[in-house]
Amino acid sequence: MIEAQSKDQRYPCQNCHAGHVSIQHITYFTWLSGELITVPDFPAWVCDMCGLREYDQRALSWLNIILSPDTGRKKQAAKQPVSPSKRPAIQPDI
Repeated sequence: MIEAQSKDQRYPCQNCHAGHVSIQHITYFTWLSGELITVPDFPAWVCDMCGLREYDQRALSWLNIILSPDTGRKKQAAKQPVSPSKRPAIQPDI
């Protein structure tokens, strides 16, 4: 998930301005339909001073796809109503 070169990268924390943010693998918690979901070894940028966490955006995107209730289902084409100009004309009874 995280490239080898980014594991050694650190940058100053924008929250506390004292610590450094580096990549770590943590347990990610989220709620889905009223149930608590935990994801172990989830990549996040964590400050060593204040503990601020910024989750890896690519990993979050993948997780959202995996947890989507529509994952694996074929998309059904929406039925479009027939426009009035394409409907057959109704002949009055004489």
